[in-house]
Amino acid sequence: MNIQTALRLLYPPRCLTCGTHVQSEFGLCGPCWRDAMFTSGLVCDLCGLPLPGGRPGEVAHCDDCMKVPRPWRQGRAAMLYRDTGRRLVLALKHGDRQDLAVPCAWWMRQALAGVETAGMLIAPVPLHRMRLIRRRYNQAALLARALARELGEACCPDLLARRRATPPLDGKGAEARFATLDGALAVPQARRARVAGRHVLLVDDVMTSGATLAAAAEACLAAGAADVSVVTLARVAKDP
Repeated sequence: MNIQTALRLLYPPRCLTCGTHVQSEFGLCGPCWRDAMFTSGLVCDLCGLPLPGGRPGEVAHCDDCMKVPRPWRQGRAAMLYRDTGRRLVLALKHGDRQDLAVPCAWWMRQALAGVETAGMLIAPVPLHRMRLIRRRYNQAALLARALARELGEACCPDLLARRRATPPLDGKGAEARFATLDGALAVPQARRARVAGRHVLLVDDVMTSGATLAAAAEACLAAGAADVSVVTLARVAKDP
């Protein structure tokens, strides 16, 4: 206890996004918490986007998920990709803030409340090997491992692989995103026995159109998965 007290005096906890002193580890300060748009209440059952109104136990889908067929059973997101949520995603993805995976996974587990996760095989959306070499880590894999520990379920970080390198999707519309990812992901032969008959929980940092998650889900189903669900740290929402 004396060592822990000394460490807290030397290295007091700081806000995950802005660095302000906070009361506990892995916490957010008041303003950053206020700007963290966590999903709650009625959400789209396929992507986790918050929806207005709703009744207890109601299953609803957002406009995007009604327009675009989703090859997965259920989907959730911990927060919206705005303000604090956007800063967390960018820090984890491009800022080498690998320490963010643990608290973010905890929020993702909270978003999965009400979703039956027992027995799921947890797997991240993969990076192409060249991008992985440049970035040094796959942020989705960090989230998947941390979430698996939270849920007490198995994780297979290399369940999926990219057949080819794909260009960045930033700035592309939904149609172009789906065309770019078509057939880009697959379950390697060595991992097909691992996925056969399993309910796979796919993990990614952010969902925009859902093209990447759709390609990953289709690859899992083609390899023999019994079902697929998805969870992301953040969900991009259209401006009101």
